[in-house]
Amino acid sequence: MSAIPAENTNKVFPELQDIETAERPPIQRRVRQRLTSRGATAAAVIIAVIWTIPTFGLFVSSFRPEDNIKGNGWWNVFTDWQFTLANYEDVLAPGGSQSPNLGSYFVNSLAIVIPGTIFTLVIGAMAAYMFAWGRFRGKDGLFIFVFALQIVPLQMALIPLLQLFTQVLKIGDLQLFPSGTYAQLWVAHTIFGLPLAIFLLHNFIAEIPGEVIEAARVDGAGHSTIFWRIIIPLATPALASFGIFQFLWLWNDLLVALVFSGGGADVAPITQRLAELQGSRGGEWQRLTAGAFVSILIPLAVFFGLQRYFVRGLLAGGLKG
Repeated sequence: MSAIPAENTNKVFPELQDIETAERPPIQRRVRQRLTSRGATAAAVIIAVIWTIPTFGLFVSSFRPEDNIKGNGWWNVFTDWQFTLANYEDVLAPGGSQSPNLGSYFVNSLAIVIPGTIFTLVIGAMAAYMFAWGRFRGKDGLFIFVFALQIVPLQMALIPLLQLFTQVLKIGDLQLFPSGTYAQLWVAHTIFGLPLAIFLLHNFIAEIPGEVIEAARVDGAGHSTIFWRIIIPLATPALASFGIFQFLWLWNDLLVALVFSGGGADVAPITQRLAELQGSRGGEWQRLTAGAFVSILIPLAVFFGLQRYFVRGLLAGGLKG
């Protein structure tokens, strides 16, 4: 007699599902019932529709002619079917100085965001591991200090950090982090992202069973081996979750880019170019809608590509059962 696959057991024996649910702790049963109820499902669908309407309107507007965009709202497309690809050709095709040419700025954003995200994740994970499982004097006080850094407004640190780059970090006339390069942006984004990264990753890494760490130490593993072979594989959901947030924050950043990029086209991200697409009087809506929709393609691809890790990271450390 062949065995019944595990995923089909509840279909063949429905009573087993009731037994499994009954064995769950009361709080988990209540949470499960509320999250899977019809009311919760209906509310989630309504929120998703409302959240999607602006993005849908942006998508429709990006294909509408200039006169239609400036003359009426995007919902008029249901009665006036006029579409054009001229908006995308205008913002994507390379041209003269007046051409938006988003392609080069797109590459600049990737060159800023990818290293900035990786540096923050690696350094933050290392620090979180040491705060969770390291043994050194003053660990608790230092962790509280790092946690408190989250309440410092970003705007307060921009000018001191810029002065640090230009006046202090120099060897003679040679600047270690010259202006107009990616280096200043990488360091700035890493510094600003580390406090939250350390705090969130520490909460996850600290939940790893101590028996696993002790067993590795008994086998002779050092901190480096434990971190790369045990902590990183087990903390992948948390790393992916924070990585998504960090990627989106850096991709949508404009303030830090304006301060540390120097405004040059060789380093400026796509957000800076989008701000310039409005024109001197803020009337270039046909360019802005097409450029804005192009700019959200990468964040959407990152989110949907890592969605399963994102959900696992959000649920990690929560209710188990």
